[in-house]
Amino acid sequence: MPEKRLPVVLIPSLEPDDRLPAYVSELMASGFSRIVVVNDGSSPDYQPVFDRISALGATVLGYEVNRGKGYALKTGYRWILEHEPDCAGVLTADADGQHTVPDCLRLAEKLAEEPDALWLGSRDFDLPNIPPKSRFGNRMTSVVFKLLHGVWLPDTQTGLRAFRPEELPFMISVEGDRYEYEMNVLIGAARRKLPIRPLTIETVYENNNEGTHFHPIRDSWRIYKVILGSFIRFMASSLICFAVDYLLFNLLFYLLFPALGVHLNVALPLGLTLDDRSLSNYTARVFSSALNFILNRGVVFKAKDSKGAAWRYIATCVLIIVLSTLGIKGLGAIGVPEWLGKLICDTLLYFVSYFIQRKWVFAGNRKEGAHA
Repeated sequence: MPEKRLPVVLIPSLEPDDRLPAYVSELMASGFSRIVVVNDGSSPDYQPVFDRISALGATVLGYEVNRGKGYALKTGYRWILEHEPDCAGVLTADADGQHTVPDCLRLAEKLAEEPDALWLGSRDFDLPNIPPKSRFGNRMTSVVFKLLHGVWLPDTQTGLRAFRPEELPFMISVEGDRYEYEMNVLIGAARRKLPIRPLTIETVYENNNEGTHFHPIRDSWRIYKVILGSFIRFMASSLICFAVDYLLFNLLFYLLFPALGVHLNVALPLGLTLDDRSLSNYTARVFSSALNFILNRGVVFKAKDSKGAAWRYIATCVLIIVLSTLGIKGLGAIGVPEWLGKLICDTLLYFVSYFIQRKWVFAGNRKEGAHA
């Protein structure tokens, strides 16, 4: 019977203690014969620790200045792609003792069963020994990730992950050098429709997680900036285009058409009517939509090109325009002024438009390595 192949284990490390050599030794004793440890710019005082790891037979990579966890991971990925391109997979683990060897073996088994997925070691944040800040932070992140990216992940910040070697070019292309990198990977995987599979693991918080190098304010800001990135850019794009749309609508309806004596009242199919109000709204939306597509394609969702996306965007715009016009007329029938009716309708339809564009218009048409 051929020997069972296990993934290459990659461990980024910054100023580790004596637990890391013991951890590497235990991994090797369990069958993980290929282990890569990246010294992420630790001070010279920690060199003896890395020497002990190297003496165990692990590959130790490093550089003099701290560059961040994402940079360390990509350093390891490049080495594996060059030296171990035919490996059974890649398994990343943290150096602080949170990921047990039995869980690493379980994750490796799951990867062998379903190699086309990204496997995550998911901690159970309902346990009583979880620090409150960790429980709250991870739950909030999971909810926001689900709302904005459509995938429920019970643990978005786990460093225990496994994937096939074919994903290494994608992993290397993802932007980010520090803790935000791992969130960028999850967003990129969700956009590429790469299955993400959580596996519940033992939840270890030694000394209340005091060994972590995670800075709660600085690194949380980096992570949430990544999660909310496309939504924030969508808001900025929408505000710009809304200002153009709203200004043009009022210029046409209150100034230009009255000055030109335009008073339309043309019956259309489906019970619609083309009047000066509708014409103002349609004209304003055509101009603002063209600008919005350009911004959303290149800045918000970072689509590779407009093939297919342009027609999907046009269909979305037609839907939003019709709903907006009907909404303004409906509110007008109950005495709401046009300027206020448009404000109410377009605010509600803004959220509808975001999810349609994320889920349908630009889905599967994004740069794989693009920042979220």
